[in-house]
Amino acid sequence: MADNPANNGAPGGMPALNALAQYCKDFSFENPNAPRSLQQQSEGPQINLQVNVNAKQLAEADFEVDLTLEGNAKAGNDVLFAFELTYSGVFRVQNIPQEQLHPVVMIECPRLLFPFARQIVADAVRNGGFPPLYIDPIDFVALYRQRVAEMQGQQGGQTVS
Repeated sequence: MADNPANNGAPGGMPALNALAQYCKDFSFENPNAPRSLQQQSEGPQINLQVNVNAKQLAEADFEVDLTLEGNAKAGNDVLFAFELTYSGVFRVQNIPQEQLHPVVMIECPRLLFPFARQIVADAVRNGGFPPLYIDPIDFVALYRQRVAEMQGQQGGQTVS
């Protein structure tokens, strides 16, 4: 077990997930049609949102996890606002079985980052002159399962000659 990076350091062999740092890695907010976009709209905007999670191992039990939220609001063909945020954290994962390590990093870590990223987006949208955009909670389990299924589908579609 000593060679398993997720099985050392936490007292008593108890599973542990610790946030060592969290930070805004990249952020952009655009209000391309201001001040026209700030006028009263006849109907609510269409909100589009994309969510992505990536992780990389930094040290034996440390992982950097990036939660990327990218979205916009449109009224007809006009973009009211657009944003892209990569909010990241460094996490230490200890005493987690190897087969559970990937789901913990890709589900639990972004779940911990999400409330902070959500608030950054809400504040930026409000500061841009619009009502704050509070993104609905994200089901990171479903997102993870979807990504695993996509990866398996890509591997299954490849042929060896």
